[in-house]
Amino acid sequence: MKGDYQDLVDEISALLGAPATLEDRDFRLIAFGAHDSEDDTAMDPVRTRSILTRKSTPAVRAWFEQYGIARATGPVRIPAAPEAGVFRDRLCLPVRHRGVVLGYVWLLDADPGPPADRLASAMEVAARIGGLIADEERAGADLSRELRAVLTAGKGWQYDGAVDALRGALGPDAEGPHALVCLAPWPAADAPSARLAPGTAALCTLPRPWLPDGGATVLAALVRLRTADSAAPALTAVERLRAAAAPRPAASTGTAPASGGTSTPAPGPGSPASGRTAPGPGARSGTGPSPAPGTGVAAGVSVPRRGAAELAEAWREAAAAARAVLAEPRLGPTADWAALGPYRLLTALPPRSADDPAVRELLAPSHTELARTAEVFLDHAGQASRTAAALGIHRQTLYYRLSRVEQLTGLDLDDGEHRLLLHMSLKAARL
Repeated sequence: MKGDYQDLVDEISALLGAPATLEDRDFRLIAFGAHDSEDDTAMDPVRTRSILTRKSTPAVRAWFEQYGIARATGPVRIPAAPEAGVFRDRLCLPVRHRGVVLGYVWLLDADPGPPADRLASAMEVAARIGGLIADEERAGADLSRELRAVLTAGKGWQYDGAVDALRGALGPDAEGPHALVCLAPWPAADAPSARLAPGTAALCTLPRPWLPDGGATVLAALVRLRTADSAAPALTAVERLRAAAAPRPAASTGTAPASGGTSTPAPGPGSPASGRTAPGPGARSGTGPSPAPGTGVAAGVSVPRRGAAELAEAWREAAAAARAVLAEPRLGPTADWAALGPYRLLTALPPRSADDPAVRELLAPSHTELARTAEVFLDHAGQASRTAAALGIHRQTLYYRLSRVEQLTGLDLDDGEHRLLLHMSLKAARL
């Protein structure tokens, strides 16, 4: 972005034949053109201080503002004032965007001054600078409060009011195509700057939304899309944010750092990261599933939408997709809600809905291997040979385990509805 400003300032300098300086509306230096004149008065104390300290004094600001530069829509000529340290006449080009002054381009002035056509061209360049400053301000704006209010508001007037507030903060971009992204778990209490992920309109952190007690923090990101059918900017934002959340490499102690700041055992032969079949849902803990192997942070992306009215539904989709990745790492590390398959329905079930009486005992930690066997069997459409190969066991061992599953659950694995109940319960238990 800095290089863009410099190029535009140099373009104005070339058009008007004088070194130009760009300051924001608070008179902080952004960029300045090269000074190659032998005239010492070209570097009066005001310009020298601005370049060396990267800002102007309040007195200098007040002096120039009295000439109406904050209200002007065209070039303003300001006479020299040696008593104020201004030895040369100045030409000010207000930098505006959508009617709002965002900065000023300053040039040394002399009679008769630049011709009208070149001034007009310079003002067009100043308008381009205004667009850049506006984009940068939007990218750096902290809209955490507005986005969080939308994603946590109930139905009715509270939600409508929160959407209106966010829409106003986003400005014209509010009606463009967006996607919501959920990254979980997020290793910090606060959201990072939106500057980390260009195209991100707002970021906020929230408690984990899929359990009543909240628990671990997740990150919500509202990402601007180029078109309603392309989520590519959302995927780019995910990678930028995931990189920002990545833990620092730990010393080689046989453990790998977890995103929450603790350590977990390094992947072993039976772990998901090793390429072998993942453990089943029988072993559960109060902390929930681990992040996607090798990524630290799982991510879910909603279906793209236009406008801000359906952000609550988009957030449900993004959170569901991230939750599915945490439960089923093969879906990730980044999953689109539209590609979740049966997890679109499973994630919509009430929390802890996997606690069906028929499957409750099978999900006990003591029956982890039986639960894993049943899940792999159902994943392979009940084909014994494929299941035995996937598990690396003899078919007779498989048949024995499946008979134990039937004894524990009272379900008949030759019955389609019984299989559906067992399969849903096993998958839902991962969530």
